[in-house]
Amino acid sequence: MSMENACGGQDHIRRGPSRRDFLYVGVIGGLSLTLGDYLKARAFGSEVAMPGSTVGLKEGPAKSVIHIYLPGGMASHESFDPKMEAPIEYRGPLGTVKTKIEGEYYSECMQETAGVADKICVIRSMTHGEAAHERGTHNMFTGYRPSPALIFPSMGSIVSHEYGPRNNLPPYVCVPNQPNEFAGPGYLSSSFGPFSLGADPATKGFKVRDLTLAAGIDNGRFERRRSALDAVNDHFARAEKSDAVAAMDTFYQRAFGLISSNAAREAFNIDAEPDSVRDEYGRNEAGQRMLMARRLVGAGVRFVSMTYGGWDMHARISASMKKMAPSFDQAFAALIRDLDRSGMLKETLVMVSSEFGRTPKINKDAGRDHWPKVFSVVLAGGGVKEGLIHGASNAIASEPDRDDVNPADLATTVYHQLGIVADKELMAPGNRPVEIVDGGKVRKELLA
Repeated sequence: MSMENACGGQDHIRRGPSRRDFLYVGVIGGLSLTLGDYLKARAFGSEVAMPGSTVGLKEGPAKSVIHIYLPGGMASHESFDPKMEAPIEYRGPLGTVKTKIEGEYYSECMQETAGVADKICVIRSMTHGEAAHERGTHNMFTGYRPSPALIFPSMGSIVSHEYGPRNNLPPYVCVPNQPNEFAGPGYLSSSFGPFSLGADPATKGFKVRDLTLAAGIDNGRFERRRSALDAVNDHFARAEKSDAVAAMDTFYQRAFGLISSNAAREAFNIDAEPDSVRDEYGRNEAGQRMLMARRLVGAGVRFVSMTYGGWDMHARISASMKKMAPSFDQAFAALIRDLDRSGMLKETLVMVSSEFGRTPKINKDAGRDHWPKVFSVVLAGGGVKEGLIHGASNAIASEPDRDDVNPADLATTVYHQLGIVADKELMAPGNRPVEIVDGGKVRKELLA
């Protein structure tokens, strides 16, 4: 009987890898699998990193999430909650635009989004108590207040943990890169962290890193190395009987699958979009990132976290908003229209958030400072009510006037729409059971 060799020949008895096998595997780094940042031997985290299991899970109306994060703290006065009747020092310098909802207005910077107001839900009463960027970011990505003892998993990592991959694609992707440490897996294994594109889809000649074979590696050589890796992994798995080795093998196989699958690679091919669609979104960072997010969820990615801009406008907020907001406004409105006409909006939950809002009063530098007491978040699709303004801030937007929503409620509601029970306990380091979200409520008034 013949032994399996490094060229992938089949046999019935495997006697362990030869020196040649190890040499092939030793140069597997020549494939430049930086996909390993997401997929490979990151199994040595707080738990063994095996793919998510859907056993016992029942998907909700949302099959995917696009989280559009606006870092720095977007001002609600200059976006979704203008105060037209307030004194000028509170109202600010910008005008307003009428929306498709009777009697409701957005800031003049949101003219395109005003045209899809009947398709989205604006929460004007979001609130928490963290005025520092890092702490507010942790709140909004995890649903938890920061703790000195534990970094909690981001929503994307929880979805990755609970559901695992679909259609041979990473379950959680960041566009263009993981924006902060709180967008990661927290106390979970790092294998549940995001796969980052590594490049901006708005750049000329954009390519996702490592989705093509390195120079000098043809398909035959690629398959030989894959077979060699199988041989070595099998040897160590039998010798060590280690869950971590099995997990490492799983993530290498995902990496190989992603590289070798034309369908998976095509999900990242933004050049396949018609010019008219790319123009509709805008040929800029906001537009092409949102278009990429739409492509990814359409192909099967469960959670896409997309970051755009810098909204920490302590000075000259009028000029800053006029520079930053139009690209977002065009792209977000295009995303909602695109998802709606394709039928994807019903099963894609879109969320626009920031770590906090801005002070109700314009400061001496014509800007606004950090203000977590009340700000706005936008939801759309995935079973959320259309054309809804939820809650309200008071007359100057210094605090909620009614129906306030906190980060735990927001996260719990998002999980509910995905079919994830937010008070389920996961195991943190030290075999400590920790609820996915502690104390959050499903805000049914937001849901269709």
